[in-house]
Amino acid sequence: MKLYIKNMVCPRCKMAVERILSDVGMDYVYVELGEVLLQYPPSEEELNEFIKRIESIGFELLDNQKKMMIEKVKSLLTGLAQQGDIDEHFALGEYITNNINKEYSTISKLFTQLESITLEQYFILQKIEKVKEWLVYNEYSLSEISYKLGYSSVGYLSNQFKKITGLTPTAFKINHKGLRKTLDKVN
Repeated sequence: MKLYIKNMVCPRCKMAVERILSDVGMDYVYVELGEVLLQYPPSEEELNEFIKRIESIGFELLDNQKKMMIEKVKSLLTGLAQQGDIDEHFALGEYITNNINKEYSTISKLFTQLESITLEQYFILQKIEKVKEWLVYNEYSLSEISYKLGYSSVGYLSNQFKKITGLTPTAFKINHKGLRKTLDKVN
């Protein structure tokens, strides 16, 4: 039995859900971002306890097919941005279509309808949060960051960064306190 969980955006989220599953006594095959495969269907009591515990830490069990698909798309895009290995000629529509097995236009319309933001905007926001992370931790130069996130130039990345944050990457790096968002709050 598969369960779909909203707001799982990082490895710590997976660990938290794995811990809850173990605590509740629900045997699982795997836990991925936004998805859990259980070995056996849970009892009503186990499921209710699981739901209560995940909600207490900001997750939500999804029961609607459309919501589940959108969460899968969000997990894919968040994971891709977090990997930081995006080709300059990356095609978002092709990537989504290949990974979701539905027409991009259908997914895009549904995403905008449910999230009040376009897929493209969501992906850009995810990439900008990764830029912020790398700037704060001084892991890469701006040139390396733009390459890793598929930007055609440092200038293009800088312009997009300023448009979204109101700051240049350099200004952000100097005064970044409190300006980062958790990945589940990006949109």
